[in-house]
Amino acid sequence: MPLSDFQQAQVEKLLRPIVARADRPDVRDQLRLGYRIEGNAVVLFESRVMYNDPSQWIEEPVAKFRYVASISRWRLFCMFRDLKWRGYELLPEAPSLDELVAEVLRDPTGIFWG
Repeated sequence: MPLSDFQQAQVEKLLRPIVARADRPDVRDQLRLGYRIEGNAVVLFESRVMYNDPSQWIEEPVAKFRYVASISRWRLFCMFRDLKWRGYELLPEAPSLDELVAEVLRDPTGIFWG
């Protein structure tokens, strides 16, 4: 089930400032942040210039937030070395998206931002 209009507005409100914060003139041509909504999930990602072809950009996922309507909770996932999403162990779910976004920004384990 796709996110409701209210939930999409909430995603926009929480993630747009994070994306905008990284849009600085000194790094804009090397690094960008973005997010996309995929059904009931939101993927936060970094885009970087490919080291061997500066005309190409590659995306590296940072975090995935998934809304589970049956329990009215958001779940947080991180990408592992095997390129598979796994539940984030320290705070796997929360009733509100803002708690999970704050955890990604804090990144106490270094799993999201390295």
